[in-house]
Amino acid sequence: MHIIETEKLTKYYGKSRGIIDVSLKVEEGEIFGFIGPNGAGKSTTIRTLLSLIYPTSGSAKIFGKDCIKDGAEIRRNIGYLPSEVFYYDNMRVIDLLKYSASFYGKDCTKRIHELAEVMNLDLKKKIDDLSFGNKKKVGIVQGLLHEPKLIILDEPTGGLDPLMQQKFFDLIREENEKGATIFFSSHILDEVQRMCDRVAIIKDGKIIKTESIESLRQSRYKRFRIESHDNLQKAAFDVNGVTELEVKDNKATFLYKGDINIMINKLGGIELANLLVEEPTLEEIFMYYYQKEV
Repeated sequence: MHIIETEKLTKYYGKSRGIIDVSLKVEEGEIFGFIGPNGAGKSTTIRTLLSLIYPTSGSAKIFGKDCIKDGAEIRRNIGYLPSEVFYYDNMRVIDLLKYSASFYGKDCTKRIHELAEVMNLDLKKKIDDLSFGNKKKVGIVQGLLHEPKLIILDEPTGGLDPLMQQKFFDLIREENEKGATIFFSSHILDEVQRMCDRVAIIKDGKIIKTESIESLRQSRYKRFRIESHDNLQKAAFDVNGVTELEVKDNKATFLYKGDINIMINKLGGIELANLLVEEPTLEEIFMYYYQKEV
């Protein structure tokens, strides 16, 4: 079942581009990454899915239901953590969370306390007295307290220290193991690489690639690090598929997309002292797509 399905989803703000022809399918139970730099269209896509803003054209469905017509019903089963959180300063944390829970028509008291303990959040404090990081913790508890079927995270770790980030990731994995689908939007590629099953890359409001993390990292890309007994020349690596080539004296590094046998044959003419072939990072692959837009 497709938990999220969009078809040519488009949003313009007057003449300004928001997103253009975004088509996505997110399967039930997966952790789906949505990556791109700030301004690429990630938050616009999410706000349209949540019917916080309406699309210019195209369609979006969650749980098989139309995001606009059935928005109120859909949101009862969604947990949403925006990139920035804002609250009434004079409320205590516990009062805010109980108020949030009241919208779901269920007693979430036990769950609130469980989540607050995991995230080391003081429920008695006033919102006004919290740091940015602790306000983010409030947002995390608020998004998860009703045990939603779909969790939408927009740049979720901003303001969290490394220890809290790890606790947050563990918490999200637990929710996923219990059956929740996760839509994880971020510009921090290491987070996506650690968490996600599949990823969509967005640039200038358009999806330029959707693929599994494993496929992106393993099927077509290799990072070569070469050391020779002699000084090397760039011409020695003149092969289709070579990018990010750096040659200095007797050392060379590059990213290669293509048949590895072709590259090995090419290297046969070099007196090698050392050769390392490794999987590239997601960031290297991401930059390749952003530069080439294949």
